Amino acid sequence: MDHKIPHRGSRPHPHPHPHRPSSPANPSGPNPAVAMAPFRRWADLPPDLLCRIGDRLDLKWYASARGACTAWRCALAPPSPALLVVADDARWCPRAASLPTRRSFELTAIVSGSRCVGSSNGWLALSVALFTGQTVFVLLNPIAAVEILLPPLIYESRWVSKVVFTPTPAKDDFAAAAICDIDRIAYVTAGARRWAVMEPVRLTTGDQLTDVVYTDQGMVYCLTKCGDVHLLRLPERRRRKPANTDEAGPSEPEFSVIQRPAERTINFRPWRCQQQRSNLRMLRYEQGRICNQLETAPLRLTLCAQAFIPYKRVPPESQGPDLNARATVEPLLSDANLPFNPATVFAPPYDTVSAFTSAKNLVFCDGNLYQVWRNASCTVTLQLPAGGQRRVAENEILVLRYYPRRQPCWDVVKDLGGYSLFVGRNNAVSMYAEGVPGLRGNCVYWIGGRGRDQGMVFDMESGRSTPCRAPQVGFLPGHPHSTICWYFLSDVVSNNSSCISSSSSTTNGGRKVYQTRARARADLAQDMED
Repeated sequence: MDHKIPHRGSRPHPHPHPHRPSSPANPSGPNPAVAMAPFRRWADLPPDLLCRIGDRLDLKWYASARGACTAWRCALAPPSPALLVVADDARWCPRAASLPTRRSFELTAIVSGSRCVGSSNGWLALSVALFTGQTVFVLLNPIAAVEILLPPLIYESRWVSKVVFTPTPAKDDFAAAAICDIDRIAYVTAGARRWAVMEPVRLTTGDQLTDVVYTDQGMVYCLTKCGDVHLLRLPERRRRKPANTDEAGPSEPEFSVIQRPAERTINFRPWRCQQQRSNLRMLRYEQGRICNQLETAPLRLTLCAQAFIPYKRVPPESQGPDLNARATVEPLLSDANLPFNPATVFAPPYDTVSAFTSAKNLVFCDGNLYQVWRNASCTVTLQLPAGGQRRVAENEILVLRYYPRRQPCWDVVKDLGGYSLFVGRNNAVSMYAEGVPGLRGNCVYWIGGRGRDQGMVFDMESGRSTPCRAPQVGFLPGHPHSTICWYFLSDVVSNNSSCISSSSSTTNGGRKVYQTRARARADLAQDMED
């Protein structure tokens, strides 16, 4: 009798019993004839369901969800641009009030006494005054709760108006520049012992530095109140560990600006006393409640080893070289436009108007350099040298574009090609407004207004400034709060250029605003091939 050997991997079918009738299929059981429904991908989730999920996420996970796939990125509105808002009390609990999403995101709480002096790509530059009279500068990512303590800035003038820095700083790889006086620029790089304060910038009489903007390849453009522009070329970035790492002892406390949620806020009020020729500080404190919490929490008091020291003590960081590579400062104008003279640099009548627009900012837009002027005082009527009058209204904004091959090389533009500009303490950003909810094209977004600072928008077509429609922040109704600056995440593509195009054509023809990092790298590689 021959037996058939089944093929490998196949199962032999059992023969039906010869005396047992075959039973019909169970109608209540699974029917193999019915095809199973196809599995739906995560990318096929309904957009309204994705929006409901996004409303429950914090800013970190919301940004991560938008980077998952193209469908999720289209369904979820971009979180930027946003306004950085803080409450006017002892706690420094910032929130990001997003214009496109119409909601506010809570950020990492920061110790009181901090002052924001810069913002770029999701990071904040903070200035913290210590009880020793020193000022500490910290780069903080309030989304990831990561902070970088910068080397000390040792200079007589401790007031720093603005700090700009590299887009993706790290403890062993960063660069920053700051305005530390009316005519001085300071910079610091990774591995340095302290900031390097450069020689005074050659300015005209009565002029002073007012704004800085960081661009690609370590170049910082500096603007004065008269409209003069200087270029700071920072040294090439390289990874170096902090210079004071080996000098710090194991028992030395680590400074941190992040306020832990399980701790109470302690507000120190320094009081100086003179006793036996020693200048000491006695501290008194008052307790505060945890933000949005009523239950009690453990109280922790951390005293710095340098809390009680003589004021005339020379810090060790001031000795020896600063360990920064050399940087250079040079005027932006060509030799044909030097020395700087508003009458030859700005087209009339703006050579006269420049003296009455005290608020000035620099911004790159679509590969071109622009100046943003604002009349921060009252309305004035100017008598022009060539005859006639020019009225400059309160908070009127003028946008001037730089033309390197022209003379005068700065002239006013009436249109930005659909872009919007965001200026203030943040590193200035330009965005293409089409497709971004809550954003208007050909507008300048700035911080100011009557009374408390707020987000304002200037329409270049109508020539008027109105408060922008920012969402309600998470504070109690009627609780006073202040608007600090514009806040952007790292997925925002600002069309900054490392150099200025010598022609009138733009260096970046695409209008790419929101991209994932992988997509941005792919587009960059494609541009290099072209």
